[in-house]
Amino acid sequence: MLWRVRTTLPDRPGALALLAEQCGLADVNILGLQIFPGVEAVTDELVLRTPEDWEPAQIGRLVEGAGGSDVVAMPCSEDALADQATLYVQAARMVLERPMTFPEVVGRLFDARLESVDGSPATDDVMEMTVGDVEVQVRRATAFTATEHARGAAMAALVSDVLARSASPGISGEASGRRVGGGAAPAYAVEGDSVAARIDDVVVGRATLAETDEAGVLAIGLGVDPAWQRRGIGSRLLVDAARLALAKGADEILLTTRSDNQAALPMVLAAGLRGRIRMAGDQLTVRIAVHDLKPLRA
Repeated sequence: MLWRVRTTLPDRPGALALLAEQCGLADVNILGLQIFPGVEAVTDELVLRTPEDWEPAQIGRLVEGAGGSDVVAMPCSEDALADQATLYVQAARMVLERPMTFPEVVGRLFDARLESVDGSPATDDVMEMTVGDVEVQVRRATAFTATEHARGAAMAALVSDVLARSASPGISGEASGRRVGGGAAPAYAVEGDSVAARIDDVVVGRATLAETDEAGVLAIGLGVDPAWQRRGIGSRLLVDAARLALAKGADEILLTTRSDNQAALPMVLAAGLRGRIRMAGDQLTVRIAVHDLKPLRA
């Protein structure tokens, strides 16, 4: 049976050799090894093949007997034996092609979840990465090492660069007063619980607020006519809807869309709003705090 095992070993000569010796005596084979150096201790991640009837407690006793501490053992597949450098190159290619897959990609890279689940330990470690002003969080039972934090930050910086380079030249056209499209500039107005963008009295985009089950949180539904997309209208509607939500007493707005929606993250970044992004299955959600904005009233 295959196990992915993390443990902390003292940073002294022979520590890893002692662990290898104890594994050999117990008929446990070390198939893979990653080393994350620290100041006074070293975090090692091993892929072990044990007899079929072994349990996590037995692995814990084996590793602790060899001087290890903070042992976490989880069953794994042969995918855990993949070359790490290759995995990171493949991950970089994926986020270059589809930046919105970043949360899902880093979740797989670090064997982490994007959401807390019922029964998750309160001691779960959380790693935050920032793409523009949007925070992405992943969590897991084992602590993230300094090396992994650095890798996550590098991946997030890559996504930020890709999105910045692919931004439409007119992404902030309305904010600067420039005209978009065939000489027409959108007019924005509050209409009840929504903000509409009109051109020649025709609605080309709308952001609508709705109640949620969470106190202080309003959901936002946002759409822009395909002929008028990539002109900054969605970003302006998002900002105005956030300001309207604040005027209605909300603390946050919640934007929900498909996980393959390539426009969502660039829109939030162009709006200059601080958010927290989550991806679960085929759904992506962005939570945006509104308390730093100026309220928008009808």
